Amino acid sequence: MIEYIAGTLMSKKPTEAVVDIQGLGYRLMIPTSTYDALPDTGEATSLLCYQHVREDALTLFGFATADERTLFNLFISISGVGPKLALAALSSLSTSELRYRIRSGQSNLLTRIPGVGRKTAERLVMELRDRVDDVFAGDDGLESPISQRSRGRIDALAALQALGMSMAGADKKLGSVLAAHPDITTAEELIRLSLRE
Repeated sequence: MIEYIAGTLMSKKPTEAVVDIQGLGYRLMIPTSTYDALPDTGEATSLLCYQHVREDALTLFGFATADERTLFNLFISISGVGPKLALAALSSLSTSELRYRIRSGQSNLLTRIPGVGRKTAERLVMELRDRVDDVFAGDDGLESPISQRSRGRIDALAALQALGMSMAGADKKLGSVLAAHPDITTAEELIRLSLRE
């Protein structure tokens, strides 16, 4: 089992990265959260790995943090949930948001992950709630679930969608508002400023 890969980042896309180790290039499938953490091409990098073996394929998955890899492993341990859906979850929400939504039973919000319907979201919550608690026991990110800013963004995103905005449109507006006003943490202010844009 490959635990991690350290070498030179040769290329990167939002879904994959190629790391050179002494002339041998390893292609790793990655979530967008890992993509955002990667250095520029040509620079040194290190990624935690999960090696997925099937009869017809051997695939490496790379992660910037241990939390990402742990959640990935929890997701794929559920029957019917494969690596593609696990990567979609990590690409859609931060690890703290995923843990909070699972732990608090917010299955309706998990349906915003591409490929996750209502039944799958309910099964994810049911099967992962206790396991998330066990795996991340004592972790501050779980005990005081997510930062006030992240909670405000989640609530504002849900409210903007309820007002008729698409998820992508609402997320884009919130990103612009947060970039312009990094001190804002409440959903009310985020919604008000997003509707002005």
